[in-house]
Amino acid sequence: MFARITLFEIDTLRISLDDALERFKELIVPEVRKREGYEGMYVMRTPEGKGLILSLWASEEAAAAGIASGYYEEQVAKFMALFRAPPGRENYEVVFAEAPGLKGD
Repeated sequence: MFARITLFEIDTLRISLDDALERFKELIVPEVRKREGYEGMYVMRTPEGKGLILSLWASEEAAAAGIASGYYEEQVAKFMALFRAPPGRENYEVVFAEAPGLKGD
């Protein structure tokens, strides 16, 4: 399993955090669910608007496919006007996972 981390900061003067989350769920979630190898995500935020999206992928290739195809940039573009700065992105290999519904090795 591989994870992509996207760091962002919402401009809370332009949009409320709750409205930004609803927009994310309407515009991004249905699209990412269509991607081959997608296995889920966690979205975290602070009250000030800083946040992190952890998306989980079946393989390194599945995680990279969205970048190579331009899909990732298309999704980020839907929110560019709402960010304080362009988001950051990193990829990681998941070597241990333990959460509700997951069993650690």
